Amino acid sequence: MKKKAVREFYARLRAENPEPKGELQYANPYTLLVAVVLSAQATDAGVNKATKPLFRKVKTPGAMVKLGEAGLKEFIKTIGLHNTKARNIIKLSRILIDEHEGRVPEDRGALEALPGVGRKTANVVLNIAFGEGTIAVDTHVFRLANRSGLAVGKTPLEVEKKLLEVTPENYLRPAHHWLILHGRYVCKARKPECGRCPVRDLCAYEAKITR
Repeated sequence: MKKKAVREFYARLRAENPEPKGELQYANPYTLLVAVVLSAQATDAGVNKATKPLFRKVKTPGAMVKLGEAGLKEFIKTIGLHNTKARNIIKLSRILIDEHEGRVPEDRGALEALPGVGRKTANVVLNIAFGEGTIAVDTHVFRLANRSGLAVGKTPLEVEKKLLEVTPENYLRPAHHWLILHGRYVCKARKPECGRCPVRDLCAYEAKITR
């Protein structure tokens, strides 16, 4: 996609949603981190249902460690891979206490060193909690970027790097949300709703003609 088309692509997504926000519910950077760890292979709606009562009780690493792994499992047992996630969350909470004074680090390397935290999770936290211009490439963003021609790549990392290259600086911070939400609700995997897509004429998806 040419530079002019990329700028128009984002301008139209902005017109549709001027102030995009993530759908995970959280109270502070720590609860955001926990919510994102829980969201791996799970829906935001499912995570929010589990964390609503959890975050009424727990808002800090200290409170989470006090709750303990068994106690955490009771809150998140409806979420996939909850045993592994509970174990990782307790471990990362202890690390935050021991190595970061109980705070979520504003550093990619330190974030990715935490149990259960990969590049995508780190990108979400850096973007939402600390305002950095990062783009987390989940399945929705990966599909949308390749299907539309915005940023074609064989791996999430390749797509992420290309998105960072082509996305205009003034769109960089909200781009993360625009792409995820557009991929989740319009540019769907099985039945993309091309008829109501604001960037349809800019998109390289050939099958859109018949939809």
